[in-house]
Amino acid sequence: QVHVVESGGGLVQAGGSLRLSCAASGRTFSNYAVGWFRQAPGKGREFVAAITGSGLTTRYADSVKGRFTTSRDNARNTVSLQMNSLKFEDTAVYYCATDTRFGTAASGYDYWGQGTQVTVYA
Repeated sequence: QVHVVESGGGLVQAGGSLRLSCAASGRTFSNYAVGWFRQAPGKGREFVAAITGSGLTTRYADSVKGRFTTSRDNARNTVSLQMNSLKFEDTAVYYCATDTRFGTAASGYDYWGQGTQVTVYA
């Protein structure tokens, strides 16, 4: 049984920062890429960032490039998403998910967490 849990969401003023964490159990963590997605009310699930199992390669959506950074600690089975210079349009529920590939499509990821709310206010 694979279990994925996100944490670290909250309320933050525009221009501020938040750090999300994703903890996974039930599989050899370093064998899997981890993707971050978000979903705002009334919108589809959007790719945010991904990191390979080794942590050596990352990819980002254009909307967050230069502001968000993902990293991982395989010894602790955790992945982080550091979000800086937050904007109102970053408000969404953020999810992490694991996959053997390194894609940007949500359909390619198999195990998902329950999500954590990030709300950015002016």
